[in-house]
Amino acid sequence: MTDADVTLHPWNRGFAWQPSPPPHRRLAADQVAAFDRDGYVVVEEVFDPATVAEVVGEIDRFEAGVEAYLAGLEDQRISIAEAGAITFTTHLVTRSPRLAAFARDPFFTGVCADLVGPDVNLYWDQAVYKKPEKPRRFPWHQDNGYAFVEPQQYLTCWVALTDATADNGCPQVAPGRHRAGTLSHTYVEPLGWECFEDPGDVAVAEVGAGGVVVFSSLTPHLTGPNVTADVRKAYILQYAPAGAVVLQGRPPDDPTGRRPADDPDRQFPVVRGREPVEPGDEA
Repeated sequence: MTDADVTLHPWNRGFAWQPSPPPHRRLAADQVAAFDRDGYVVVEEVFDPATVAEVVGEIDRFEAGVEAYLAGLEDQRISIAEAGAITFTTHLVTRSPRLAAFARDPFFTGVCADLVGPDVNLYWDQAVYKKPEKPRRFPWHQDNGYAFVEPQQYLTCWVALTDATADNGCPQVAPGRHRAGTLSHTYVEPLGWECFEDPGDVAVAEVGAGGVVVFSSLTPHLTGPNVTADVRKAYILQYAPAGAVVLQGRPPDDPTGRRPADDPDRQFPVVRGREPVEPGDEA
């Protein structure tokens, strides 16, 4: 696939990828260079087993409620979430002080200062549990293809809570495809949004429990099926520049509104002036 084979999102006008200038506090120079070039970097052994176990224990009790709710529906699914297959447990920072503190961990604030900018807010958080399932097609997508955020360039931190392998659905990315900005997406029922079927070059981002795959909101990616006997667990935290907005409307028509991403309960400040923001110091 070449750049001529992809179509830009109609709201993607005049985008230019912004590299990450030094100084860098958390990531090494070669990691930052890899992120700018490929759109992702794998950072192993960020969190120790005790921290991972604590986070898993906290998430599990909320995810159980999501699984039970889906199982009680007539078709056992909502959109791409499906009982016994894949669950999305969102906005956990609003329900768990422990997970709100985790979202402010020095690793995340350091990476945000390195890759996002001087002033950064949490944008989204969700746990994704992929249950053992039959192989099926998963769509290539960008995070900014689901909700069009400006600035388009924000950050996803995919935290592995269990070892993530090619067999159980680790991230796979299309290196270098982030630099064009947001691509046009088509909704594929019931799989979700898709920007293309085959990117050509694919990088399989396996990562051990406690590691993090850091990628851009513009990096096309997917996670494959879990063909093992165990649940693959991940916690996804996304961070956007302060002042980010979500464009509203129906492409290809022009946007009809711009909703600020500033919900104080779940989109709180994490970095100001490249320094971490402690709880209570958000003002």
